[in-house]
Amino acid sequence: MIAYVINPGSTSTKLALATILPSSNPATPGQLGVTLERLEIFHPDLTGDVFDHLAMLQEQIAQAVAHWPKPDAVVGRGGLLGPMSAGTYHVSADLAKFSVSSPFGRHASNLGAGLALDLAAPLGVPAYIVDPPTVDELVPESRIAGFPDVHRQSRFHALNSRAVARKAAYEVGSRFQDAVIVVAHLGGGSSITCFKKGRAIDTTGALLDEGPFSPQRAGTLPTGALLELMYEAKMPRETLERKLTKEGGFKGLLGTANLKEIEALEDSGDPKVAEVVAAFIHQVVKNIGAYSAVGGRPDVIALTGGVARWSSLMDRIDERISWIAPVVIFPGELELEALAEGAGRVLLGLEEAKVWRKPY
Repeated sequence: MIAYVINPGSTSTKLALATILPSSNPATPGQLGVTLERLEIFHPDLTGDVFDHLAMLQEQIAQAVAHWPKPDAVVGRGGLLGPMSAGTYHVSADLAKFSVSSPFGRHASNLGAGLALDLAAPLGVPAYIVDPPTVDELVPESRIAGFPDVHRQSRFHALNSRAVARKAAYEVGSRFQDAVIVVAHLGGGSSITCFKKGRAIDTTGALLDEGPFSPQRAGTLPTGALLELMYEAKMPRETLERKLTKEGGFKGLLGTANLKEIEALEDSGDPKVAEVVAAFIHQVVKNIGAYSAVGGRPDVIALTGGVARWSSLMDRIDERISWIAPVVIFPGELELEALAEGAGRVLLGLEEAKVWRKPY
């Protein structure tokens, strides 16, 4: 099976020609063989008015894939579509239109469905999206916060976290749908999620939710201190949100979000850097410990995301949590592979593609 894979990001769109083969192990039919021929298109920031760039990006993608063989499907990254179950979804014209102008927020991933459908329709093949960020499978008790008008929501790195959870289960000889897995996605944003028998039952969420700080995001903050900051600063909401998501974390505490710079400064013996890195480790392991309790003792803990490339940092986290469960590390992200595998499971008859319904 062949699939075109499209993963739009804020300043670049990643493409892949995916060759998908059935599993070589009958005991784990979902463990597909995927090889990728990768491309990347750089473009203006898509977090503004996406309509300004959509036609340009469609043309660039069409030119980039013109020499590729005809696919069996085209799969794009899903956007902010509102609460929905995990899985692979058929892209309809209604889904693509809703995604581009999503009322749930602006994000480059909102373009994924439309870009996939734009390529797939002239070729006469299906278009899919897989595990959008708004996948919501939380158990009821995880939704309740301590205030009547506040409810915990599910918005996390669903695509990468589910793919990593599958691979982590295979690493310890289990199946995703049978295991308890805690995944710590540590990238530009962080989210820590407990999967139980294939379902994300609880998560810190990402962006302005909970969890450890990240290179640029503030993570969980004390409520009282946050209220004081809001009233004393007298900032518009958009300004404060930007500060918390773009000027927090390592960037706010150390003046840089560049992890290679931070690692070099720590190695040089800078005490302030050492203190902040220790705080990051503390917050990560504290959250992993909490999410290791909600589903019963995990079979495996997985560390992933861009921060997972910092090997000495991962060693220190591993040392603190390995008593809970075996720890596996998948540096970077597996989003292209996850999209290809999601399409492949449908093409190979392992799953049925789901039908999206407008949330209201």
